[in-house]
Amino acid sequence: MLNEKLKKLAVQKARLEKLEQALLAETQRELAGLPAEYGFANVKDFIKAVKQAAAGGRRGPAKAQTGKKRRARAVITDATRARVKSMVDAGKTGGEIASAVGISLPSVHNIKKSLGLVKARR
Repeated sequence: MLNEKLKKLAVQKARLEKLEQALLAETQRELAGLPAEYGFANVKDFIKAVKQAAAGGRRGPAKAQTGKKRRARAVITDATRARVKSMVDAGKTGGEIASAVGISLPSVHNIKKSLGLVKARR
């Protein structure tokens, strides 16, 4: 009885192998036809277009390809806040303060807001 089950199992494994090979062949035929279906002369151009389209909506890999590095996040300390306050008192603009202190303009605005140096909106 055990031998019969082992034989049936071997037959089923052979059938499964044939089905997998047929599926692989069909998939390869479909993939080979994709570049022509979308109007590309060769696979290389098709793959390049797919990679560009995939990178368009994401962050990270697309920026890495351009060679730009992300700036390290600035640490806002009490000394930074004091420097921003003194520059505001001196009449400097937000952009001037941001570049002098080495932080972003939104960070300057946040510091000014936390120190009560800006008027509230109505």
